[in-house]
Amino acid sequence: MRYLPLTPDDRATMLAKIGVDNVDALFANVPAGALLKSPPVLPNEKGEMAVEKIMGAFASRNLTASSAPFFCGAGAYKHHVPATVDHLIQRSEFLTSYTPYQPEIAQGTLQYLYEFQTQVALVTGMEVANASMYDGSTGTAEAVLMAHRVTRRGKAILSGGLHPHYTEVVQTLSMMAGHSVVAMPADVTAAEDIIAQIDGETSCVVVQTPDVFGNLRDLTAIAAAAQKAGALLIAVFTETVSLGLLKSPGEMGADIVVGEGQSIGNALNYGGPYIGLFAAKQKYVRQMPGRLCGQTVDADGNRGYVLTLSTREQHIRRDKATSNICTNSGLCVLAFTVHMALLGQTGLRKLALVNHANAVKLADMLAGVKGIEILQKAFFNEFTIRVPGSAAALLEKLAARGILAGVPYSRLSAQAELKDLLIIASTEVNTDEDRVALVSALKELV
Repeated sequence: MRYLPLTPDDRATMLAKIGVDNVDALFANVPAGALLKSPPVLPNEKGEMAVEKIMGAFASRNLTASSAPFFCGAGAYKHHVPATVDHLIQRSEFLTSYTPYQPEIAQGTLQYLYEFQTQVALVTGMEVANASMYDGSTGTAEAVLMAHRVTRRGKAILSGGLHPHYTEVVQTLSMMAGHSVVAMPADVTAAEDIIAQIDGETSCVVVQTPDVFGNLRDLTAIAAAAQKAGALLIAVFTETVSLGLLKSPGEMGADIVVGEGQSIGNALNYGGPYIGLFAAKQKYVRQMPGRLCGQTVDADGNRGYVLTLSTREQHIRRDKATSNICTNSGLCVLAFTVHMALLGQTGLRKLALVNHANAVKLADMLAGVKGIEILQKAFFNEFTIRVPGSAAALLEKLAARGILAGVPYSRLSAQAELKDLLIIASTEVNTDEDRVALVSALKELV
């Protein structure tokens, strides 16, 4: 039964308040070609079992990450999530918990958020971390806005190695806020001179490592140059596992570190929900978005947890808020925290070593395929290859053979000159059989 609580008069009043004549006017920005001329050809009614059968048939047409050799990355990675993680987060006290608006009665929630912050601060090498952001891309945009507040400047410089989706989110928020963004051209081999772009108006420099193409970047010199000019370095990552092996952004002098935490504890999930990680130097703590949980003791000396920093404006007076965040990715945070606790420092490093070794094996095998060029000399678990012709077309041919071979760069950015680039990731879930299948198929198709 359709649910229509509003009368025609109600709808007319709402439209008049908005200032449009009819509902169609609300879709004026949708391209005409994308609008349906008539309702879709669907049956008016079906029983539940019939609907399940139809939807199941649709789903069976998908080639899923778990049913084929899978080498996709570019910001979303397939890792093994221990069964313990799902078992714990599905306990009712975790599954139904929400943002701690009344922190004094949400001790369990505050404790795991506090543990999460501690883990993020440790792996990023920073002094303080928050809890939490929506995902890596919106977290990056929030970091840029934070840098503007700290420096009282309004110009951000984005590296050509930053994930294009992250760049687009930063540009969108900056446009609405009236800030300036200098997005450098795509930088496949990390050869850009980003230091030369820094001037007296620069608020921040945003650099990803490993970058979207897989290049490892030493941020030390960039951090020093930015800070000398009164700007901040924002270090970005999309693969949290890399922090188990590589030098941390904090060690390289980053002022703010932000990234995607999906690869720890969280499955691919068709693109979300994910979890943004955000950390910074202590001196900038009051300009951080979101909220911070802290540990204290009560009047009897018992340990307790509190919201150390959660400005009232963020809940009520939006014009005074440091961000537009209104909740946190609580369940995803918990999954991250449980998985990271299971790994520990030693486990995370071992996992990172396995990832790197698997990627090196695959790169060595691909180097023997005629017509393929590997573009990175140093990488973690992801690298880019150049193929003859269109990488997207080649990917479709591989998919037809039951192999999900990676992400064509053309899916991320429509630059015609880069249509021959394919980004490939190889994590701990890839087997020797997977690698052989990919290489064998490429030898036939390239």
